[in-house]
Amino acid sequence: MKSTIYKIAMFTCLSASVFSCSLDEYNPSDTSGGEELKTVEGLKQLGTYCYTPLYEQLFSASDYLSVAEAGTDIWLTQNNKTNTQQLFYYEGLTTSTNGTNKLFNQAYTMINTCNAVINRADEVTSGDINTLATVVAEAKCLRAYYYLVLVTQYGNVTLTTTESSQNPVMNPERSTVEDIYALIISDLKDAADVLGVAPMDGNYARVSKKTALGLMARAYAQGAGEGLSENGVSYWQRAKEVAEDFITNQSAYGAHLYDDVADVWNQANNRDNKEALFVASGPQAGTDAYIYGYNSNTLFTYTFCDPNQLSDIYPVASRNNYYYGRVNNNLYAPSKYLIDCFDATYDKRWENSFTTAFSLFSMVQVGWRSYEDSNATITLTEALCTKYGINTEFVGKKIYPYVDVNAINLGSNGGNQYVASVWPKGNYSGSIANLEKVKNVYATPYPLAEDEDRFVLYLSKDYLSAEEKAKRPYICVNIDDLFKADGTYVETFIDEAQTRTYTQYPSLNKFNFNFEGGFNGSNLQRKTGDMFIMRMAEIYLIAAEANVQLGNGSAAAEQLNVLRKRACRNAADFDAHMKLTTATENDIFDEYARELCGEFSRWALLKRHKAFETRLSAYNPRAAQSFSEKNYVRPISFTFLSQIENADEYGTNGY
Repeated sequence: MKSTIYKIAMFTCLSASVFSCSLDEYNPSDTSGGEELKTVEGLKQLGTYCYTPLYEQLFSASDYLSVAEAGTDIWLTQNNKTNTQQLFYYEGLTTSTNGTNKLFNQAYTMINTCNAVINRADEVTSGDINTLATVVAEAKCLRAYYYLVLVTQYGNVTLTTTESSQNPVMNPERSTVEDIYALIISDLKDAADVLGVAPMDGNYARVSKKTALGLMARAYAQGAGEGLSENGVSYWQRAKEVAEDFITNQSAYGAHLYDDVADVWNQANNRDNKEALFVASGPQAGTDAYIYGYNSNTLFTYTFCDPNQLSDIYPVASRNNYYYGRVNNNLYAPSKYLIDCFDATYDKRWENSFTTAFSLFSMVQVGWRSYEDSNATITLTEALCTKYGINTEFVGKKIYPYVDVNAINLGSNGGNQYVASVWPKGNYSGSIANLEKVKNVYATPYPLAEDEDRFVLYLSKDYLSAEEKAKRPYICVNIDDLFKADGTYVETFIDEAQTRTYTQYPSLNKFNFNFEGGFNGSNLQRKTGDMFIMRMAEIYLIAAEANVQLGNGSAAAEQLNVLRKRACRNAADFDAHMKLTTATENDIFDEYARELCGEFSRWALLKRHKAFETRLSAYNPRAAQSFSEKNYVRPISFTFLSQIENADEYGTNGY
């Protein structure tokens, strides 16, 4: 199957590079490709290729994340780094900036493939007609998705619905935003009418009816920010209608919202997650069922800090960290605003989004590291206590591993799988019979107990006084102390001993997978779990967002309360501490931050509310200094401009 896809892709000028084709590229050179595409099976395989960049690039590498999440109010760089300033802070953003340049071409390349599938359907002479209809509907759904990415990020680009070989365009013209959204909505309506509740072949990685409906709600909301309407009805009203129908009839559409937010991030639920509406499916160990997921995921390495910076008390080099993985890129650090959005006393989305307590690990199950190994269990010395501000009364006390990491070998098709289990607090036997499975080993206990002895470092959301720290046998860093007065991260030492604790930060754990089949063998820098492109929680957020825009704050509050209630740590606390009676635009911003931080949605949200100026000045002052009106659209790709004949006329979007 895979070889057939590559063969067909070659005929469409896609095999050489997923992100290098321009709108005019397509020059079939082998008639057998054309004949193969006249069968349902051949066209279906080309349709499968339309999924290629989702996991190979967009949702596994850092480029699209930097376009979709950076430069907003919720992310800063670790210690105010300056090597990624183009997208984080709008400093020096150009047509050749890697993230925006690649995204433009990746999306258009796949649109061309979608167009080929849609246009060639009439030429199919053999195969099941119902399957053919589904193949076309999938292509329309994916084309709509890629166009939504383009129009959101780049504005009024060129709308094309034909294969470039059939209509080569060397002097493309820009289309209106209205026309692009009209095609997006039309494609999604067509797809929703045809696609089944169950995906084709039972493959959850394919789009289905719920995908089309979810993207339709998202498209209406994004288009509403452009002031669009449909038949005299505002896009906000349409977004409300689609989202509320989806919520009311979610079971009929095959959609689901977990009752407990922890189940969204339960490692056992990563594959075929019930809340997912649309996923980028990672390659599964030992199987070729997900034929377009060739690459693996490095995003966790950008969103996690590296506790090995404290190497004397955390003596595990990042390259050998079988628990966290090789977390050596250390870039995306949550803003003070994002951290403050969470009232962690009541909202367990805090630890299900961010790891703030860091531990060593044993490997007793596989025999690689004993429970008492010096790299698993640390004995506090006077020097360590003095250096890190730990009460010297704890000299001689041991800090034990929180987890034991197994190494399950799946052979040549899967390699080692480093699955972690938890050592129960207070049990020091080192017997694997006592190990416990938890939903997510990176969602560490909150609040961390004073007598906890399984963690070496704790980043405390609640400010701990010197007296409170003195009761704890581990390093305590107040998260507030990691920030300067202007809300940016500190760039140097925050303690008298000049330790490297300032390099640590609350670490997004949504991309750090720990389940059998979630690892790329022994490559600790790559994992293979599925990524959400859209999930059911976003439908509730869109419904609430639309209601606020339409002046119905009470209805919006009811929709937000569904998400807040399932996130409430103790049900008895909901009415007094988390329940809303009405909702404002700021409530919408806050709830999106709590629920979807890191999930490729923040830049689009701020754009559709024209909120960059106010939000950045309040929460990302460095970005605010450089942001200007032109930054509401991204620079047109240099690669694209260098291949067309009217680059000057087409323009760069002001860059």
